[in-house]
Amino acid sequence: MGILHSYIDALAETGIDAIKFQTHIAEAESSLAEPFRVKFSYEDATRFDYWKRMAFTKAQWVEIKAHCEECGLEFMSSPFSQTAVDLLEELGMQRYKIASGEVTNFLMLEKIARTGKPIILSSGMSSFEELDAAIAFLNPYGNDLSVLQCTTSYPTPPERIGFNVIGELKSRYPDLKVGLSEHTSEIFTGLAAVALGAEVLEFHAVFDKRIFGPDAKSSLSIEQIKELVRGVRFLETSLQNPIDKSDNSPYIELKKIFEKSLAVKTDLPKGHLLTFEDLESKKPAQEGISARAYKRVIGKKLKHSKAKYDFLKKEDIE
Repeated sequence: MGILHSYIDALAETGIDAIKFQTHIAEAESSLAEPFRVKFSYEDATRFDYWKRMAFTKAQWVEIKAHCEECGLEFMSSPFSQTAVDLLEELGMQRYKIASGEVTNFLMLEKIARTGKPIILSSGMSSFEELDAAIAFLNPYGNDLSVLQCTTSYPTPPERIGFNVIGELKSRYPDLKVGLSEHTSEIFTGLAAVALGAEVLEFHAVFDKRIFGPDAKSSLSIEQIKELVRGVRFLETSLQNPIDKSDNSPYIELKKIFEKSLAVKTDLPKGHLLTFEDLESKKPAQEGISARAYKRVIGKKLKHSKAKYDFLKKEDIE
């Protein structure tokens, strides 16, 4: 619990909005038939044993939620059973995040939908057909829905992130918020997702990626999270302020300084017919004919001689 609380304190300083746990009640969600019951770690013979050891009491959950809220973080936890939903409801959780493996668990989806609270669906193990079915199932309940692109691979290599799916989700579900749940252990992933329109980011957090744990190597360090949040806020500001590229009025004075006027590249006598090779361009603008209009002077005759690098003005040519 001490380590857990130190995570809450550290993450509160990064600028994130919410911290999400997982609520596992081993007996309620697992059975002896589960194929995942293999030697799991130095401490745990099976995943079931891991869940048992890592489970919190209701009193501990109350303490955890209170600490999150004291730090200005929204408390969240993903349930993996009806019993877990009951517990989280007793705690007064504000919204639900559905883990990838639970998208087809319509029994639990209905229980959560009945709360009327916002629901975030992670799509890591789901096809579009399965997502369509889950969203169609949930829609009649009227919950605020979000859907996250996710790749269930720990860590996820770059070729399996599926950035293209973010746009596909936005097109397929135009009324839903879309985001990314990711396990790449890199901040580039979240930044790219936000630039592509993601409105929700989920990632794992760890103090040190060498620590024991099933997700340590797939997580972001506290320092990485600080940098990610800084980048996301920067991108949010830029994306919320579109630029009208047809309006360059803010640059009128700069254009006078940096744009160029035509000049001659060498001494030229009166009566000389101007060629491309005779011309130079020099700052500032509006000291002569615009460099943009150079073709108009080629082949024209000089009315009087010009010294090397003199500006070329309209009155200089016939």
